[in-house]
Amino acid sequence: MKPTAPRRLRGMHNGAMNRDTLTRRNWLLHCGMWVGTSAMHSAWATDTPEEEDMGPGRAVSMEQLLTMLKPHFPVGYQVPGFLTLRVQQPRLKLLPQDNRMHADMAVVADGPALNRAQTGQLNVGFGLRYEASDRTVRAHQLRFNSLQFAGLRPEAVSLIQVYGPALTEAALQEVVLHQLEPRDLTMLDALGLQPGAIRITATGLHINFEPKRL
Repeated sequence: MKPTAPRRLRGMHNGAMNRDTLTRRNWLLHCGMWVGTSAMHSAWATDTPEEEDMGPGRAVSMEQLLTMLKPHFPVGYQVPGFLTLRVQQPRLKLLPQDNRMHADMAVVADGPALNRAQTGQLNVGFGLRYEASDRTVRAHQLRFNSLQFAGLRPEAVSLIQVYGPALTEAALQEVVLHQLEPRDLTMLDALGLQPGAIRITATGLHINFEPKRL
């Protein structure tokens, strides 16, 4: 008998098995990652061709954004003894080229400063940010654009416009436009991903999913 030959063969066989096992394991892990990502995308898929080029992420439609905003409005702002302003739910305009949004909101003004209630229009611009502490997408970097009342004299409009920036903050400062569920983050964590950059698109917004930082 030549005992060394069987041991050599067994060693070669075990080595081949180990290599095969590792290869299969890596393949299965790769497939699992792909299946997980595909399942995640299928569960959240509302992407347009434009958004598909942005990589993995969640698409949020205009309808979803407006539904999230609805409970927040109307919003009131009062100048005691002088004026009360009530802001109605906004109409959103998407500006993908600037990665910002505009919001047009009807404003009802009344109080001792006016003979009767007047309806005007408030226009505001803002960007978006992700708040990890509560998994929300929020308005930020607000910019007051205009506050107009067609039925008022120019001097009265100028007087009311002084309160435009404060009214802008009362209406939209850090307002939530979308919120991820805990199960969403659980799935992302299992894939080694986390919410990242937010892009305004032609149909809503896109939350990129990026690799976790080590």
